[in-house]
Formats: sequence, C-alpha cells, structure tokens
Amino acid sequence: MRERKSIISFDLDMTLLDHQDYRITESALEAVERLREHHRIVIASGRDMDNYYSCQFRDELRPDGIIHMNGTKVTAGEERIYDHFMKPELVEALLNFARENGLSVGATIDGIDYYTSPDTVREHDRKRWGDMNRRFGDPQMLLERPVRTLAYIGGEEGVRLMEKKFPGVKFPMFAGKVGADVVEQEASKAEGLKRLCSYWRIPIENTAAFGDSMNDLEIVREAGIGIAMGNAVPELKAAADYVTDPIREDGVIRACRYFQWFSRFVPFGEQDKAENGGND
Repeated sequence: MRERKSIISFDLDMTLLDHQDYRITESALEAVERLREHHRIVIASGRDMDNYYSCQFRDELRPDGIIHMNGTKVTAGEERIYDHFMKPELVEALLNFARENGLSVGATIDGIDYYTSPDTVREHDRKRWGDMNRRFGDPQMLLERPVRTLAYIGGEEGVRLMEKKFPGVKFPMFAGKVGADVVEQEASKAEGLKRLCSYWRIPIENTAAFGDSMNDLEIVREAGIGIAMGNAVPELKAAADYVTDPIREDGVIRACRYFQWFSRFVPFGEQDKAENGGND
C-alpha cells in the first residue's frame, strides 16, 4: 500500500450507519473500501467504538484510527494515543441534577448501562430499535469508574436545563433531537482529529470530515473539507464546506465522487471545481 498522506473521517450514526435498518449502507461501505488505498480512514463518534454495541461496526469498517466519545479517547491502530476523564465531582453533580429533575443521564461501561431513569432509555430503544437487551446497573457506580463522557436521553427541554446549570459542559444534541452527548467544553472530535494528524504527521489541510449532528460541528469546521450529510441538522449544513445527499441517497459515495477522492486528495483550498458525479 502506498503512503497515505490524507485523512477522511466519518461520523457513524446516520452518516455511515442507517438507523432505519441499523446497518452501514452498502454504498458507504464501498466508498470506505475504495478510499482505503489512498487515504487513512478514521471513525469519529460519540460512541466508545470498543463497546459491546459498537464493536461490530468498528470491525466491519476496519478504520486506521478512531476518535471515540467526542475526542476523549483516541486510538491509532492498536495504540491508544489520548485519554481524558471527567472529574468524579462533576459526574456526581450531573447525576444528582438529573435525578432531581427527572432526567435520564448516564454512560455505558464494559457492557453495563448506568443511567438515572433507565425506563426512559428502554422506551427510547423500543421506539428506535426495539428491545436492546441492555443490562442496567446503579448509576452511583459511575463515581467509582473512569468516565470520559455521559449521555442524556430526552428532549430539548432537558438540554436547556442542564446548559443553564453547567456552563462548563456542552450538550450537543443527536440529529433526531432525542438525546445529547454530555461533554466537557474542551473535548471534541476536532481535537481528536488534530491528535491523529500530529501522530501521523499529516497537515489538517489534508483532512476531510463527514457528519450529521451537533457533535460534528467542530470537526466539520476544523477539517480541510467539512461535509454535512443531506440529513444533517441545519446548523451543521450552514458550517460545512459542502452538503451532500442524505444517507439513504448514497451521500457518502456521492461526495467522494464529487471531490474525486478515489484516486487522489486535494486540500480544500486547492480543490479543483469538480462536476457532480466526477471521475472515479
């Protein structure tokens, strides 16, 4: 394999992974496989891609690097190059606030789901995916475990409550407005991308990033080329350099063809004006 001096980063959910059938779309898989020869492939997710409900997608995509949990864990191949953990007192304050206000906040660690209001999570699962057979534990156990990020399951009103109470934390909502990541302000997928650029000695200008939701905002802004899916939230589309088609209309592979990435990578500032459906 030739030396690869560019990075193409993909969000997972509703960028590669279609929640309609909970499968990575065939055209996205084709795109990733074709890109692999010339570019380093990175998954940038709010998930821990090593967790029991995500590792199957990690293994299917075989990325060169992963930005897990909004940049709080970064791996290059088998090597972990960065870790960041929340302070236990912040985790405790968030959990207490969630209980007092009837909100569902928690995390999944080593196959166990530790959430306040687990019934909210069960109902969310039933509506979106059916029974997920989660194993719930006491969320107080999170005070004794290393926690990188938390997740909130619920609507926008809960996010507004938490944003007012915790100004040092950000709550980027999922694209479907049914929950949010709970992340310290300094953590982001963009910072994870910068760490991989440093590790592989690749300039940030030689990167591209795909996404669909608010936790993709920083990486789409910082990458050499930021791409919003056609199903992305309006704020991300406004920040992107290019808006492709939705996930169910082959948005990933169409963008790759537009930029002619199956044979090369040109930084955005030097990008030729390609025609839609350009040369493969």
